[in-house]
Amino acid sequence: MNAELPISAVSRSPNPIRLWTRQAGQVLLVLLLAILSYLLISRFFLQSVRVVGISMIPTLQDSRQYLLNRWVLHLRAPQRTDVVVLRDPQDNGFSVKRVIAAAGDSICLMHGDVYVNGQKLDEPYLAPGTATVPANSLQEFYKCGPDQYFVLGDNRNYSVDSRVYGPVPRRNILGLLVH
Repeated sequence: MNAELPISAVSRSPNPIRLWTRQAGQVLLVLLLAILSYLLISRFFLQSVRVVGISMIPTLQDSRQYLLNRWVLHLRAPQRTDVVVLRDPQDNGFSVKRVIAAAGDSICLMHGDVYVNGQKLDEPYLAPGTATVPANSLQEFYKCGPDQYFVLGDNRNYSVDSRVYGPVPRRNILGLLVH
């Protein structure tokens, strides 16, 4: 005959050090995951950027915050009229410019206008009367090579852009600015 022995319930109070260590570990894990998520999102998806300077007026205002969409350029190449953030080839800093021409395009700047592949570019984003180059200047010709883009600021008189450093390689373009 099996006799059941009474099981005595022994009540243990939790070890406070063990409890504190477990909670601290959970907090650290959540903090680590939050930091990792932020780094991944800002590196590959979205990032907040502040525009410094007047080279993109009237489209973008000095000292305003905008979002940089890094993900979209993993899905497609930059296109004409896109406003992009790029690594400036002169000082390796960041610049905001507008894509005017892409790989294989020919650009001619003459009489204050921009011509891409022989067609005068319609630029409704410019302030009225904005000339790309002074009307009395000589013609300037550029050609985008493979994986190169010609970029200009919208405030042409106050912009250092492809007129100075030539077409930029695709690898220098970080993403599209959401405005």
